[in-house]
Amino acid sequence: MLTISQVAAAAGVTVRAVRHYHAKGLLVEPERDHSGYRRYDAAAVVDLIKIRILADAGVPLSRVKELLDAGDDDFKKSVAEIDKRLRLEIRERQGHRERIARLVHGDGLALPPEAVAYLERMRELGIPERIIDGERDAWILVAAQQPQSMEAFIRSKVGQLDDPSVVETYKQMEAMLDWQPGDPRLETIADQIVSQLEAISPEDWAAYVDADQAMPPELVALLDSMFVEQVPVAGDLMRLVEKRGYTGWTKLERIQT
Repeated sequence: MLTISQVAAAAGVTVRAVRHYHAKGLLVEPERDHSGYRRYDAAAVVDLIKIRILADAGVPLSRVKELLDAGDDDFKKSVAEIDKRLRLEIRERQGHRERIARLVHGDGLALPPEAVAYLERMRELGIPERIIDGERDAWILVAAQQPQSMEAFIRSKVGQLDDPSVVETYKQMEAMLDWQPGDPRLETIADQIVSQLEAISPEDWAAYVDADQAMPPELVALLDSMFVEQVPVAGDLMRLVEKRGYTGWTKLERIQT
């Protein structure tokens, strides 16, 4: 026979928990011996282990009482239901873990996989994080308003990263974020951008135009305004590019002459 401390230790619970289970009617209180101590048998250990496992699984104590009093078939059925619920919770928690892991960069929280892969490719090429942050913010707006077109939009951008001059321009544009309007260095950036546009083959330009046609004018205007708000020299750069034959920013178009 076991004392209350011994039965608690054997079942992996506290003495306080044993007394609580007595008070809730989950565990029958044994008779006291001649010294006034309760003495527990092996059956009490088994019952306590059942109570602990069910309680740890999130089963309310009121429901635990029902399960302990149920017949074998009902008990097995109830345990199967609890197991099913726990498996669903595990899948949910795994999803939470994956989303928490994505918080490191925050890209995957609001972007589809192809956009996340595009931003990761930019990182691999050494493009500064400040530039990538701006790209991510823009893609989040696009994904929110045109999710069905994201794959086509990204496809039109991915190939550009294979051009070393494009990557170099991205890198140079980090410094541009701190320039003030009228900075003469903008001429060089504008020349590089136009040179890259002129180097695009007719086939690639057609694909670029097709992708852009799917973007609503109001979204284009929103993205352009975000660029102007975030970059002090954005307006100057767009005007310099326009002087060289192209208008817009998000949706660059050749000026017909």
